[in-house]
Amino acid sequence: MRNMQLADILRPKTLDEIVGQEHLFGAKGVVRRMLAGGRITNMIFFGPPGTGKTTAASAIAAASGMQFRKLNATHASTQDIKDIIAETNNVFGSGGILLYLDEIQYFNRKQQQTLLEYMEDGRITLIASTTENPHFYVYNAIISRSSLFEFKPVPPTSGAKMLRRALDYLNEEHGTQKTASDELLCYVAKAAGGDVRRAIGLFENAFFSADEEILREHADAFKSGIGNYGDDAHYDLLSCLQKSIRGSDPDAAAFYTAKLLESGELISVCRRLQVIASEDIGAAYPMAAAITRACCESAKELGMPEARIPLGNAAIILATSPKSNSTHIALDMALEDVRAGKGTDIPEHLQSPLNKGYQYPHDFPGHYVRQQYLPNDLKDKKYYIPAENKTEQAAAEYWKKIKGN
Repeated sequence: MRNMQLADILRPKTLDEIVGQEHLFGAKGVVRRMLAGGRITNMIFFGPPGTGKTTAASAIAAASGMQFRKLNATHASTQDIKDIIAETNNVFGSGGILLYLDEIQYFNRKQQQTLLEYMEDGRITLIASTTENPHFYVYNAIISRSSLFEFKPVPPTSGAKMLRRALDYLNEEHGTQKTASDELLCYVAKAAGGDVRRAIGLFENAFFSADEEILREHADAFKSGIGNYGDDAHYDLLSCLQKSIRGSDPDAAAFYTAKLLESGELISVCRRLQVIASEDIGAAYPMAAAITRACCESAKELGMPEARIPLGNAAIILATSPKSNSTHIALDMALEDVRAGKGTDIPEHLQSPLNKGYQYPHDFPGHYVRQQYLPNDLKDKKYYIPAENKTEQAAAEYWKKIKGN
């Protein structure tokens, strides 16, 4: 039994063997043209998993002749970077090192800054990859020194070419003559949502379950239903997670959190949980937002598999918390008036530096004094209505007493 995954065995060695990403590596692809001109620059590859980012980095390194090193930011440390830098002092690394840093979004700001000095003096040429928007997770100074290239989900017809290679390899490896139609190969590639690695894994399972011809029924037996970033299933699962938490079902919240994490969606889970904390729990339990934020930051520092622990904590805390959407409804109502052009006549006593007639609340009993704050044309508008929960009702009663209502 072989130890390597089939996807790693079949990994393309040259740019010509890469499937998909024609806009980057095709005959007129921008990266191919750049390399043909003898230029290798710092690059950031971003896009869904299984679309060829690691493969492309390896092929570029092979074409460059530079020393090639790989790190995965989910478990690499600053010391790992320093160890690679130390190699530039010997004869093998004197021409510079091409460093491929996978999942760069898991490096914090300080770790990313460590790379800058060596990128600038040429000792390191960086190729970084991420499944996230680099403008959100990559340090601006690194972005400004790099070229950004987007990898897109691999089309089914292109993915089918890799599956044809997989079929040939498996038949040779096991001394069989199994067959698969082009339609079946495209079906499997499409089922994987443009993720070639997943497509190969799905196809390999189908290969072993078939006798002679691999059919759709063999592939369907192993479909996970977890789509790639470009697949509707990605958004469906996030929707299921939020609706389960909103519906106060901790078991469903745990399930969908687990399913998303298992498909590599750590950052997406963090984002959605933080939205839920304010949208669905809100003022009913104000600490939910802070707790969720702490759990998400902890998860990003830990990386998988440990990240599941704080994220599971957050998901179940949110599911079992009291619910209220009063605050975000208030803001949405205010936004409607802003977008309608209302509220332009601001009370004179609020305008700086005039402050004519403004009364400083801290000078009054209860730190409150009645005065107008909304614009004149909206002065009687009511946006926020406390929901029926202990926290908001307690606040409402407090202010009712202070305001003498």
